[in-house]
Amino acid sequence: MSVPEHNIVIVGAGPVGLFTALRLSEFGIDCVVLEAEAELQDDLRASTFHPPTLDMMEEYGITAKLLEAGRICPTWQIRMHSTGERAEFDLSILERETWHPYRLQCEQSKLCRFLYDELRARKNVQVLLGHTVKSVSEHDDGVNMTVESAGGESVVAARYVIGADGARSIVRKTMGLQFEGVTYPETTILATTHFQFEEHLDNLSGINYVWKPGGTFTLLRLPDLWRCSLYPDEGETIEEATSLSSIERKLQQIVPIDEPHSVLEVRPYRLHMRIVNDYRKGRLVLVGDAAHLNSPSGGMGMNGGLHDAYILTDKFRQMACGASESLLDQYTRQRRPVAHEQILKQADGNRKRMQERDPGKRQEAFDRLQAIIADKEECKAFLMNSSMITGWRRSQGIK
Repeated sequence: MSVPEHNIVIVGAGPVGLFTALRLSEFGIDCVVLEAEAELQDDLRASTFHPPTLDMMEEYGITAKLLEAGRICPTWQIRMHSTGERAEFDLSILERETWHPYRLQCEQSKLCRFLYDELRARKNVQVLLGHTVKSVSEHDDGVNMTVESAGGESVVAARYVIGADGARSIVRKTMGLQFEGVTYPETTILATTHFQFEEHLDNLSGINYVWKPGGTFTLLRLPDLWRCSLYPDEGETIEEATSLSSIERKLQQIVPIDEPHSVLEVRPYRLHMRIVNDYRKGRLVLVGDAAHLNSPSGGMGMNGGLHDAYILTDKFRQMACGASESLLDQYTRQRRPVAHEQILKQADGNRKRMQERDPGKRQEAFDRLQAIIADKEECKAFLMNSSMITGWRRSQGIK
């Protein structure tokens, strides 16, 4: 068998794949990123960055760019829309635990652009857009991939392949791993608008999870727009729910105004909770959504994938210095339990709380949140979990 053409190939040029490439490049490890799309994607996806994620990207100058492009949110709320009552969590309580005691709201597409621009200046990384991986096969000395591009079909060889190719990962399918879990019954409708909710809703935070009579919605504030997570009405099809008339009706229920709201973009997406039983099989390894999917409630999905990338790339750094390939099994031990117990379960709990329709149970949950806020130690522990600091530290401590 010939020597593989590349050391490491990363499949997928989303934020996780590109951050993986940046870390490998920084360690002097050659890598290639293969992305099916001809351009970096600019559609509506993740927008929340948690403290440990900002901490880990600080050394590459990426955090400074995100801070300039995004909006710092020092607090987040759970609100009762009908009364204006709110349970507000202040992240400044974490000031001794992180360099960034807040959430940052910034589109993940901007992170991708910052990472891509940095990688283009490096000689030991190639990012190949418009290259679709059609098949993956592992052999004793490496991995072969059939890749389709504008130039035709070719075979790309590598010592290792990292699957950062999302929920429909071809790398995961090649590994034959179970992707156990559930698909939630509801569909989220994400809409963006320049409408200034903060001028109409008292004491609004930058991040707001809101109960309304018979339903729920979320308002997340970016520098120049608001992201609204809405849900289909009972009996409403997805096609109907994504129509401008339906979006307008739902926005009018949040803040009624005389003229239509200016809706910029609408995107529906299904919610899942799934995780693979192993992050590694032979020379194939998974990161991010290829390994785990969770409800977006709490903004943990992209962050968890970036944490995966940080831990995994350190294994390749040690292997480049002579350490055993068995370190890749340690990667699974470090990340899978945290994803399962800290990310998926927390996100699922957040979703269940906001999907609750019974007024009495909502009030019980609201009162419990207020009690947590009133107890400084309990509030700090709660925010250490919800800000992903506890899970991140747990990963680092597992051997």
